[in-house]
Parts: sequence; C-alpha cells; structure tokens
Amino acid sequence: MTGTDETERGGKPRGSLRDAIRNRTVTTEIGGSLPHGLRVTTAYAWRFVVIAVAAGILIWLIIQLKLLVIPLLVAVLVTALLWPAFSWMIGHRVPRWLAVVVSVIGTFAVIGGLLWLAIWQITRQWGSVRDRTLESVDQLRKFLIDGPLHLTAVQIDAMLAQAGTFLQQQVDLLWSGALVVGSTVGHVATGAVLALFILLCTLGDGARIWRWVVRLFPRRARDDVDGAGRAGWATVVTYARTQLLVATIDALGIGLGAFLLGVPLAIPIGVLVFLGAFVPFVGAIVTGSLAVFLALVYNGPWIALWMIVVVLGVQQLEGHVLQPLLMGSAVKVHPLAVVLVVAGGAMIAGIPGALFAVPLAAFINVVAVYLSNRHRGGAPPQAEDLIWSTVPRSKRTPA
Repeated sequence: MTGTDETERGGKPRGSLRDAIRNRTVTTEIGGSLPHGLRVTTAYAWRFVVIAVAAGILIWLIIQLKLLVIPLLVAVLVTALLWPAFSWMIGHRVPRWLAVVVSVIGTFAVIGGLLWLAIWQITRQWGSVRDRTLESVDQLRKFLIDGPLHLTAVQIDAMLAQAGTFLQQQVDLLWSGALVVGSTVGHVATGAVLALFILLCTLGDGARIWRWVVRLFPRRARDDVDGAGRAGWATVVTYARTQLLVATIDALGIGLGAFLLGVPLAIPIGVLVFLGAFVPFVGAIVTGSLAVFLALVYNGPWIALWMIVVVLGVQQLEGHVLQPLLMGSAVKVHPLAVVLVVAGGAMIAGIPGALFAVPLAAFINVVAVYLSNRHRGGAPPQAEDLIWSTVPRSKRTPA
C-alpha cells in the first residue's frame, strides 16, 4: 500500500506530479501578471522571428544554388512572355512541337535583330561620338579653369578621379550582387544552355511538370496548391505581357525622341531602354540617362535639357497611365511597393534581384490573397491565441 500511495497509476511519484502542477500554476500566474500589450507583442515577435529565420534560410539556399535558380527564373519569365502567343497557336490546333519551335526561334530572331541593329549603328557612329566627347571634355576643362570658378588643373583631375572611382564602385556593387549569373564565360554559357533547356521543357510539358509538383504536397492541400499556383502563374503572365508592352512604348518614346533631337546612337539607346524597362520604373530611367549624357556631350546642354523632358515624359506616361491601366486588378502591387521591392532585390541580389523582384512579389501577393479567400470560412483560431484575441469581434469569421 505504501508503494501505491507513493506512485500514480502510471508509476510516477506523487511528489513529481505535485511539482509539475505547482510549476504550471506559477507559470500561469507569471503569464497572467504580464501586461496584455506585452503578451501580444511577444506573440507577434516570436512568429516574426520564425518567418525571418525561414526566409533567411531560403535566401541562403538560393545563393548556394544560384547557377540553377537564375536560369530557372529566366526560363520561367521567358515562358510567361511567350505564353499568350504559344497558347494562341495551341488553341488554333498548331502541333505543340511546332508551336515550341516557332516560339523559341521567333524569340532568338527578335533578340538577334535588336542586337544587330544596335551593333550596326554603334560601328557607324562610334568614332564621331568618341571625338565629340573628347572635345566636350576639353571645353568643360577650359570653362572650369577660365570661368568664374577658377579651378586649377590639379583640382579638376582630382575631381574627375573621384567621380570615376565612385562610378566604378557603383558598377562593381551592382554586378557583384549575391546572385550574379556567374563570374566566368563558362558559367554564363552553362546558364544559357540550362535556361534554354528549361524553356523547352516548360513549353513542351509544363502541365505535367506542374501536376508532378502538386502531388508532392499532402492530399488535403493539393487543391489549394493547384489553385494558388494557377492564379499566381496567370499573374506572372499578365505582368510579363504588360512589361513587354511598356518596354516597347518606353523604347519607342525615348529612342524616337533621341532620333528627332539628333542625339547619336538612337537605336542602341532604344534597345537598352527596352531591356532596362523590364525592371519597372527604375530601369527606363537609368538607361534613359545614357541618352541624356550623350545629348550633353554631343549636342550641348539645351538638347540635353529637351532629352531630360522626353525621358521624364515617358516615365510619367508609364507611371500614371500604362502601369495602372494595363496591370489592372490582376497585379495588385502599388508603385511604391514596386520601387521598394526593386531596390531591395538589387541590394540582395544585384541585377538578377532587380529583374525578378516584381514578378516574385506579384506571385506571392496573389497566392497569399487566394489562400486567404479560400479559407475565409474555415474554423477560427483557438480562443487562447493572443493574436486572434486582438481581432475585433465584428471582423471574426464565424465557424
């Protein structure tokens, strides 16, 4: 009987059970004595820490696998660009293999044609542009020395050296992002071949690949994953189609403005603006500044001023007309969020980060909204959840 008094049915001593109950009571009393605001803040804080750690691990894995991730993202973005024309061919009973061939060859033809035009005009006008640039630099030096500033040649050379060092640092910082495709020609060639292979696979057998991905998730979550993924893909396609149109308008506007103002290398400027415009808002401004610089050194300050007007006018058209109207409700990302996402992507991953930041943000946004709307009528969280207790009762969804 003594052994029975000292133990429970499970064989644990009664003393340890009393200690556990006493510790539980003390813990509850300590938690109850804390201010409610501190408890809610702590509940939010540890969840934020978990999310931040998970995001950090994901970014670290992407950096380690950069030679695979970047070609994959490039192929997905190119697939989204080609998807409307590819779907149109499939809908009109064009054989899938022929639609794939036409899409890929057409893409290479467009890119090759743009590069040929740019190289052709550069080879024709590069000599005169170089000579005029050297003349403009000499005129600027004379003005700084003989003008009201009365600078010395040593001071001018020091300022030019500082400016060159600053520009070189900025270029190095941009190109040495965490996810640069590669530092050697072999890395770039391998990435290009891998991106082409992934592009062929996604166009030729994308539906079966997606079904395989969905089957990796638990059975109960497959419908949600499939619906969210399809909604996100539709958003990426809309984004790519919109950016293609916006990039074309930006390139035509700035390139035609440079041509009418007599700025040299108008075609290479248009090509560069077209490529840079795939980084929303920021890309066209950065590439358009090259046209302003050429106008300044080749045509003088007044033409450069008009070139600035052209670049800013095209950006106003993009920011206030094209982006809001063409994106519509499919890509619900505010322009401020776009700028911040592009800047953050550039700081984390250089040029690739700036390029893929907006489509990734749009995809994540649409997937999150889809899943939230899908489970809006589900069972509410438990009453003891501190974060749930902060939600007003009028906004809580009944079970």
